Amino acid sequence: MSGPTRAEIEEFWQSWLDINREAERIGDWRIMAEHYAEDATYGWMYAPDEHFMAVGRDQIRDWAIGIEMDGLDGWHYDYQATLIDEQNKMVVGFWKQRSGIVDDATGEEFEILGIGGSWFGVERQTEGADAGQLKFAWQRDWFDMPSTAHTFLKIIEAGKAPETLLKRMSVTGLGVPGHYQHQDLPSPVWPPPVERGDHLTQKEATS
Repeated sequence: MSGPTRAEIEEFWQSWLDINREAERIGDWRIMAEHYAEDATYGWMYAPDEHFMAVGRDQIRDWAIGIEMDGLDGWHYDYQATLIDEQNKMVVGFWKQRSGIVDDATGEEFEILGIGGSWFGVERQTEGADAGQLKFAWQRDWFDMPSTAHTFLKIIEAGKAPETLLKRMSVTGLGVPGHYQHQDLPSPVWPPPVERGDHLTQKEATS
């Protein structure tokens, strides 16, 4: 079975943007789970020794776009730019995190500053019910954690934090499903094929 063409990746990506917008509209990101392969991995870093990692579509549904996103009703993650690498079957999307909560002092939404984004690997599935379809094989996110904490605090100080957001802010620490110390991660911080060196473009510097 041939690898996906750029046109196919672009079509798949548009369907991702569409399902993101629908998820934001209904306040439930779990509907995005079917875009992931059955064995996909999805992770990000909270702190040097606290990482999040979901392994498999069910954990992604229940943890990554379930527990981790619950309470963020009204928030929207608008993609500002997208880069597609059809040769290596990767997509990088850069998004802003806006809260949907207006700061009375400025008349603008509270926004998490800094650049946020998601890095995806796209694969055509060869087996099972998904055979022939494009799915995300892995996703890794990055965002400005100090700015996130700052914005959440500003929302609280303004008396604008709904109970659902306050509850979400309490979901922290290594006891939360999917939170791991670095040495315990079930999948590497760098996506598996990148960790293996499948896409190496520059040799390591030597002393």
